[in-house]
Amino acid sequence: MYKIILAFRYLLKRRITYFAVLAVALSVFIVVVVMTVMTGLVNDFKQKNHDFVGDCVVGTESLVGFAYYEDFIQKLESEDFVEGISPVVKSFALKRRRGSGLDDVVEIMGIDPLMHCRATNFGETLYFHRNNVSEMFVPTYDPNLAGCVQGIDLLLYRSADNNYPHEAILDRIGYSISCFPLTARGALAQVGTDIVNTRTFYNSDHSHSGLAKVDGTMVYLPLEQAQWLCGMDGSVKRISAIHIKFKPDVKMETGREKISSLWIDFKQRKADESQAYLLDTVTVQNWKDYKRATIAPMEQEQTVMTVMFAFVGITTVFIIFVVFYMIISHKSKDIGILKSIGVSNFNIVQLFSGFAFLVGFIGSAIGLLAGWLFLLRINRIENWLFEHFRFQLWDRTIYAIGDIPSQVDLKVVIIIFLSAIAACLVGALLPSFQAALQEPVKTLQVGQL
Repeated sequence: MYKIILAFRYLLKRRITYFAVLAVALSVFIVVVVMTVMTGLVNDFKQKNHDFVGDCVVGTESLVGFAYYEDFIQKLESEDFVEGISPVVKSFALKRRRGSGLDDVVEIMGIDPLMHCRATNFGETLYFHRNNVSEMFVPTYDPNLAGCVQGIDLLLYRSADNNYPHEAILDRIGYSISCFPLTARGALAQVGTDIVNTRTFYNSDHSHSGLAKVDGTMVYLPLEQAQWLCGMDGSVKRISAIHIKFKPDVKMETGREKISSLWIDFKQRKADESQAYLLDTVTVQNWKDYKRATIAPMEQEQTVMTVMFAFVGITTVFIIFVVFYMIISHKSKDIGILKSIGVSNFNIVQLFSGFAFLVGFIGSAIGLLAGWLFLLRINRIENWLFEHFRFQLWDRTIYAIGDIPSQVDLKVVIIIFLSAIAACLVGALLPSFQAALQEPVKTLQVGQL
């Protein structure tokens, strides 16, 4: 009982302990806010990539694609763990607006509207056809024209408050899309003046995936039109990838392994076909591995940020060490009295460890509460700063970021809370042992009383 009473007495009577509590609270506040924002941004980016890709991708990086995909899709449709399947053509093209003499280099993605929206969340990115995805390539102003869907950043400028100036209806604007068709061997399919395939498409919708690179470069076309543009519409049709969505109860890696096994078996059965060599370039990847090139840099930044805040924890350890060293150096008389009445060294260590626990617990609680309250208001604070001082944490005209993430992750909070308390206990460990080793004969000398 005396250990608890003395721990609270030292906490309330020694003003220097207020400094220790404040240091812990400030450290916890900073870590909670920054890690919440950083974790939120990374998770949001991952989720957007997952929504865009689906759960698994059977595909190739080769511009010539691979053949016999229809047979493999037929096999996938008979599997009970597969919910959605979408054949996709991907390539690069030149886009020219009618009446303009300038060409823009874009990526094209050929998709079947219904199949692709079952395999991914692409339908949620549309503006005009979100509730009618089957008509996404049908211009409302003339259903007889060939339509295309463009990434929103190709058509509209994002304002500083992260809004796009949407029109009630789309303008009738035509774009010529030109591709270099390739044979299955990778050679140009055409020569002479007709080296490229060109077709005119009209705006039918725009897509806002929230992925800056995608929204600023991608043009979506009907699958058959994309196959023709890329030269993949021959007697043996080709595509670039098959996007797959698993049923909700199927684990990601389990589903990928099943797809991989099916693909290996399929490739063996097609080994004697004329374009079987194209199947050797195909890989089976889950969505995260497929988008590794874009996800990995953000994960690395998150790791670096975590390491940096580990050093903040080390700083807290040194602060607690200094504070406890000063307290113990001024409490030698108390320690001497306790030891003179039979208190063991272990109990002395327990006393100051309990004191350190109180400092860590109270400081962490204050820091967590302050961080949570700040995160609740972080977007309102940023909006106020933007309205009065034109200040934004991220310039929304450059970065594809909406609201600043403010959802506190309970697991992260618990880790930070326990880490702060552990840092306090570690910082107090050496001074506590120093106090326990003091001899009452020396500390209770008449000249020191």
